[in-house]
Amino acid sequence: MKRKPLVIVAVVVLIAAAAAWFFMPQENEPSTQSRIVLEHTHRTFIAPSCFEQSDPTNFLEESTLGHAQELNYPPHSECTEKAFESNNDSPAVRLLKELGLMEKTQTDW
Repeated sequence: MKRKPLVIVAVVVLIAAAAAWFFMPQENEPSTQSRIVLEHTHRTFIAPSCFEQSDPTNFLEESTLGHAQELNYPPHSECTEKAFESNNDSPAVRLLKELGLMEKTQTDW
């Protein structure tokens, strides 16, 4: 009989901890699989949302952010730098953004 209240308290504590974690801000970084454009002439990378304003050359390649990091290519412009900045969103906010209920601040990742 004494185990039942103990189990209930343990379950309530676990649910409260999970709920607190769900709403706690966490640092989020772009995935290494995020699409980018490598600008080999300038040895930089360009975010897809910044491509039109970047005035690229013809020596381009579609790739991933991870590959650009392996090549030590820096961002092509301030626009690309901002597109791949990390943010501090909670898992709840990330979920709402993925469901389209909140506007995404980073469209490239």
